[in-house]
Amino acid sequence: MKLRKCFRWGQLRRIHTGKLGNLPTCEYTPSNYDGTDYEIAKESRTKNSIPSVKLLYKTPLMIHEGRGQWLFDHNGQRYLDMFGGIATVSIGHSHPKVTSAIAEQAKRLTHTSMLYMHPRLHEYTEKLRNKLPKNLDVVYLVNSGSEATELAFLLARLYTGSQDIVSLGNCYHGGSYASSASTASSAWRYPISSPPGHIHTRNPDVYKGPWGNPRCRDSPVTSNKMKCQCTNGECLACEMYLEDFENVFRHSLPSNGRIAGFIAESIQGVGGVVQYPRRYLQRVQKRIRQNGGLFIADEVQTGFGRTGEHFWGFKAHEVEPDIITMAKGIGNGFPMAAVATKAKIAETLSRALHFNTFGGNPLACAAGCAVLDIIEEEDLQKNSLVVGTYLLHRLSALMIDHPTTIGDVRGKGLMIGVELISDVEKKSPLPAEQVADILEDIKNMNVLVGKGGLNFNVLRIKPPMCITKEDADYTVDVLNKALERHRDKYLRDKESVFFSAV
Repeated sequence: MKLRKCFRWGQLRRIHTGKLGNLPTCEYTPSNYDGTDYEIAKESRTKNSIPSVKLLYKTPLMIHEGRGQWLFDHNGQRYLDMFGGIATVSIGHSHPKVTSAIAEQAKRLTHTSMLYMHPRLHEYTEKLRNKLPKNLDVVYLVNSGSEATELAFLLARLYTGSQDIVSLGNCYHGGSYASSASTASSAWRYPISSPPGHIHTRNPDVYKGPWGNPRCRDSPVTSNKMKCQCTNGECLACEMYLEDFENVFRHSLPSNGRIAGFIAESIQGVGGVVQYPRRYLQRVQKRIRQNGGLFIADEVQTGFGRTGEHFWGFKAHEVEPDIITMAKGIGNGFPMAAVATKAKIAETLSRALHFNTFGGNPLACAAGCAVLDIIEEEDLQKNSLVVGTYLLHRLSALMIDHPTTIGDVRGKGLMIGVELISDVEKKSPLPAEQVADILEDIKNMNVLVGKGGLNFNVLRIKPPMCITKEDADYTVDVLNKALERHRDKYLRDKESVFFSAV
């Protein structure tokens, strides 16, 4: 058994040679770009677009076309998309079945009010309900994750008669007025007053937090850099974070302890792919229910098979949500989202009028139906598990070669984070300009990844779920090469000191 493990570890590290292989092949040939000149488009973006939305790269990309896991720029240059439009392109860019479904629907009907019935709405809600827990029997279709979050809060407050929504530090649940109030990251907060009734508790981060170890979380890879305080099969980190959660009831809630709801992602996305101790959410759910609150599962990024083991991320935590919010991968890039809940909770909206003009329109339902079919037909959930686990192990092996730059590798399925640091002991984030250099280098080797976390020092890898092991290998090759160049530029002397100390 020991020999087999050594062989497998050798296999996972086999191409960390410093040489970059060829970009995996792609049979698709994009059309020639004949649109707006790059410089004109760039100037227009600078002058006419809202300035808060920054372009990712020093030399920005102008994407012209996409197919599967591939994107093509205006020059026909091909890129392996390992970010998927922020975990949004779930089944691959411009999947023929999705584009065909939208085109066929557009020939018949592009929009009608929810005041009428239309067959696509019935078809989609039935398909989606078949993927949901049986007790969540009502689906309300909206247009974005932020909108879904706001509706979930409204439902929780109407049903419970309470006001307060609790969320975790470092979370992101949307950019609208109420959803941003639940978001707990200074990078996304403006210096204006937020609506009342939003409370944040400490984020149970077993890597950056005061308690825990990567072994406390549900990920196929762990780091041996950290000592673990857990003993006798008990997770001390879980107990300590739960004790900290109790302070919400002691200090921040009304004396009767009543609460409207608690919202959490299964794995934090924008926050940098943060995972919690096992059973933490399960124990929190029990406490919330004891105080009359609802458990809201944010599946905007973790849903639709992305975590591999389950169709919904919350399943791994063994929780039973009262409300689920979903978006992004639900439509493979088509703007749609949904809220699922129990009939008795949904009934509270009948106390007044609540209407959504575009939610559940025929085009969105056609796209959503096709996405659900393709996930099943192409076994993409299993692919997320198999290729994602393989990629996680390959990335964790990189920690051996870059011990002073990679602090942590974590995630599940194709929801992956690589935390870049400048100090191993303090876990200080790698400075922004160095992260920008690494991202630029990765892009110049034809791979696209994102960044996240409070300090934007976590590489976010959330590709279309159709990627292959060959794509995973190339991604690791590119990251390795980019980190080698970073070491040559910034860290050669620092790493010499580190290895001499070891």
